Amino acid sequence: MIRLLVDENFDENILEGVFRRSAQMDAVRVKDVGLSGAPDPDILAWAGREDRIVLTHDISTMIRFARDRIGKGERMPGVLVVHKWLGIGTAIEHLLVIAECTTGEDWRGTIQFLPL
Repeated sequence: MIRLLVDENFDENILEGVFRRSAQMDAVRVKDVGLSGAPDPDILAWAGREDRIVLTHDISTMIRFARDRIGKGERMPGVLVVHKWLGIGTAIEHLLVIAECTTGEDWRGTIQFLPL
């Protein structure tokens, strides 16, 4: 199962739905690990140290900083970007499939958008 770091502005309804359907989901929120208000590079660095894929809606800045880390060869467990227009139920289903059918190695050094 993958390990996630959930970005600060990620839709709580999606996250709650995922937790209701999968008690084993290994996800922590940015605010739960003391990174509330932290800049994206700090969030990505923490995710790299903790080997957690960042789950976000942030297309504008998170992707740029993730690409910078990849370009520099820095540890980058991956970024999953859930488009805000994707329905809550659909987002939950996609995340559950990803969590059940993939490993962290599948996402290392990648930036992927949901829906896939």
